[in-house]
Amino acid sequence: MNRVDAEVELTRLRDAIDRVDEVIVKLLNQRAKYACEIGEIKSILDLPIYVPEREKQVLAHAEEVNAGPLDPSAVRRLFERIIDESRRVERETASVGAGSQPARKENA
Repeated sequence: MNRVDAEVELTRLRDAIDRVDEVIVKLLNQRAKYACEIGEIKSILDLPIYVPEREKQVLAHAEEVNAGPLDPSAVRRLFERIIDESRRVERETASVGAGSQPARKENA
C-alpha cells in the first residue's frame, strides 16, 4: 500500500468509526430510556434502584457475548460505566415518580 492509498484507507476507516459511534450513541440512549422505564416501575413497586445481583448478571452476560478483540476486562469496565449512567437516569426517574424534585443534570 502506498502513501496515497494509506491516507484514503485511513479516511475510510475513520468515517466507518464515526458511523459506528452514531449507532452506539443511539443504542446507549435506547438503553437509558429502558432504564427510565425501569425506574418508574421500581418507584411504583417501592424497589431499590441498586440491585447488585442484577448488575452481576449484566456484566457476566456482556463478557459472555464478547467475541473480541476487546478482552473481557475491557468489556467489563465499559459496561460498569454504562451501568453507572443507567442507574443515574433510573434514580432520577424514580425520584420524579416518587413526587420529589428531579435531580439536577450533571455537567458532561
